Amino acid sequence: MGRILLIYAVLLVCSCQMEGSSAVTPVFVQKGKDLMLEVMADDVPEDFLIFQWKFNESNTLVTFSPGKEPTVSNVYTGRVEASVKNFSVKLKNLQEADSGVYIARVTSAQGDKKPAEYSVTVQDPVSPVAMTVDSVSNSSDSCSLTVTCSTQDSHHINSTFTCDTNTCSQEGGERSKVTTSGASLNVYLLNDLIICNHSNQVSWTNDSKIIDLFCPRHTDPERTHVHSYVIVIWVLIIIVTAGGSAAAGYLKIRKDKRKNMENTVYAYPEE
Repeated sequence: MGRILLIYAVLLVCSCQMEGSSAVTPVFVQKGKDLMLEVMADDVPEDFLIFQWKFNESNTLVTFSPGKEPTVSNVYTGRVEASVKNFSVKLKNLQEADSGVYIARVTSAQGDKKPAEYSVTVQDPVSPVAMTVDSVSNSSDSCSLTVTCSTQDSHHINSTFTCDTNTCSQEGGERSKVTTSGASLNVYLLNDLIICNHSNQVSWTNDSKIIDLFCPRHTDPERTHVHSYVIVIWVLIIIVTAGGSAAAGYLKIRKDKRKNMENTVYAYPEE
């Protein structure tokens, strides 16, 4: 009874001021995944009176008491796993409604403090993205093509790329866009590829096309030479490998034939 009164007394004294509060840590989780909430062991005094994980300040997930097994609130039964060793909590199968602030609160004789605080955002994975080439324009000294990047949730951006005999560059149109769901849609040039990328904090998907397929006359000559060298090297490797295999097979046949001749017993007619 005295211990319970001491706990309530400490809570009343410290309700006006939270000491040792930690900075809020932003966390993004994909819908349906699990999340581990952890606290540093040094932040929990050995003589603590009560330790709780709370959701949005008002809802209690788990309560730890010295010498007892952790108590999970009825609302979170089956969805929360608590460890008495390190006061960690595992939230399972998170949904959008689980987005919010999760707070670790510890009460001891020295006061009340928040050793950990997480701002959790649960997101759906992004939808696939597809790229289409809308137009290609060739001239004697350059080549331009316009592409469209589209997502399944009806978002799209258009961009134009221009190549001369030396380089390709992104000249016009949109380079990026933030969708209504907070995802990012981007289109950019990376070496020989035009890439459409659709991403958020928990997932990404992309589509790409080789620019040389649409502007072959204006490919960088040095890059073309490199590609030719690679092809020649591969042909030489194939020839050498095939020749080596043929020579090895021929030598094996000769060796087997010689061995057969040595092992042959010839019969001579009797006089």
